Amino acid sequence: MRIGIVCPYSWDVPGGVQFHIRDLAEYFIRLGHEVSVLAPADDDTPLPPYVVSAGRAVPVPYNGSVARLNFGFLSAARVRRWLHDGEFDVIHIHEPASPSLGLLACWAAQGPIVATFHTSNPRSRAMVAAYSILQAALEKISARIAVSEYARRTLVEHLGGDAVVIPNGVDVDFFVRAEPNPEWQGDTIGFIGRIDEPRKGLPVLMKALPKILAERPQTRLLVAGRGDEEEAVESLPAELRPRVEFLGMVSDEDKARLLRSVDLYVAPNTGGESFGIILVEAMSAGAPVLASDLDAFAQVLDRGAAGELFANEDADALATAAVRLLGDPARLAELRERGSAHVRRFDWSTVGADILSVYETVTSGTAAVAAAYDERATGLRARLGLARD
Repeated sequence: MRIGIVCPYSWDVPGGVQFHIRDLAEYFIRLGHEVSVLAPADDDTPLPPYVVSAGRAVPVPYNGSVARLNFGFLSAARVRRWLHDGEFDVIHIHEPASPSLGLLACWAAQGPIVATFHTSNPRSRAMVAAYSILQAALEKISARIAVSEYARRTLVEHLGGDAVVIPNGVDVDFFVRAEPNPEWQGDTIGFIGRIDEPRKGLPVLMKALPKILAERPQTRLLVAGRGDEEEAVESLPAELRPRVEFLGMVSDEDKARLLRSVDLYVAPNTGGESFGIILVEAMSAGAPVLASDLDAFAQVLDRGAAGELFANEDADALATAAVRLLGDPARLAELRERGSAHVRRFDWSTVGADILSVYETVTSGTAAVAAAYDERATGLRARLGLARD
């Protein structure tokens, strides 16, 4: 099958959607399918052979964050050229309702279109206001996927229609195989995310840290991600700042090693999350998870059975839970075991097969329509005496 996948966000700025698309493409390539991904990218960004650059992206406020998107006449021309050259059996567009390549591709594409909706935003006035503009493009979509029940709910409430829920995927065994780093082991809490994006929750964790260190002064916080490190710790007393170690941007391999090494992974995100891929990665690596009780996080953690939850934006509740867990090796071991079993449902062997099933459904439907059209056309030519031998 020839599969074209459209990534809305810049390939050179890592994020959950980009990782999902990358892993999905590589899963299908391993199965023998031909895959091309169209994505925004700066000129000097090294790209995998299956990614085609649609040009430089620009920062746009979107869903409580700043997304790097690509839109406009030049982008539209590149989309049309990519579609023409690809001759795809199916086009898979991610976030078609955002002002991005996805919407441009939805307007331009012919044939079967599958769309995945990642956004969870119950109060999106912009999406409601843009419905009339989006309607013509959305009506072309053959099948809709939402990465969580909350992304599906956003779609239903704002754009109408419905979607099948297929979660984001993870290569579970990649994290299982990672070797712990001895330098990151021993009374460590882990955090991975953009430091300077408040909704990722690092300020909440920093506010909780003095209480954690008062009870467990040997504890360290390991932070991986881009952002202003000095600004991140300025709320901490000077004597506590050495207990925070910033690792900067880490490779996929080091992310896996970090998650394999920490005693507890904390996800203090405050909102705007439709899934929680980092929770799945942490569970894959065997890290016990403590997360804010966002609806999407609670779903990923099986309502608290596969990881513990604390009240969103409540630094005291976070600190109390972290101190209790770090002092209870038996509970940490239980969370590791439960998380490792639960996470298998998010492995690409399951998620990829579900998405491929959607592709096969829409392409077989298109083939049936084309065959019916050919049959009707043949019958019409026969009635008009135009049948050919």
